[in-house]
Amino acid sequence: MAADVTVRREAFLQHVKERGEYGTLQEAERAARVVLALLGAHLVGEVRAQLAARLPEGFALILLNPLQSAEPLPPERFVRATAAWIEGATEQTAAWDVSAVLSTVADATGDDLLEQILLQLPAGYDLLFGRPQPT
Repeated sequence: MAADVTVRREAFLQHVKERGEYGTLQEAERAARVVLALLGAHLVGEVRAQLAARLPEGFALILLNPLQSAEPLPPERFVRATAAWIEGATEQTAAWDVSAVLSTVADATGDDLLEQILLQLPAGYDLLFGRPQPT
């Protein structure tokens, strides 16, 4: 069973690495940790638990023990907060980081759960997940 968790973790990071065009898995992991910690602060209850169940274990724990957020951040501020947590990041690179991680998360969740996640977030997150919703 441990091997399966490792493979899932490697596969998840590989997707983030490819989408973010990172040079190393470490860079992909750093982006994933920050974005998931911020995302976890925005999700509650069953939706957060269901998403955590679909992520590799280490990332699930990050999602379930999030950075505290006083209020749900609109997408632009979420990107800015990501930039603040990643050393040397700019808003442009952070937008790239967020997109690489959240589009990978979207692939892992499936449409039904993603719809529930988006209902808990301020408008505009559909674009960060790479799943624009019809308006």
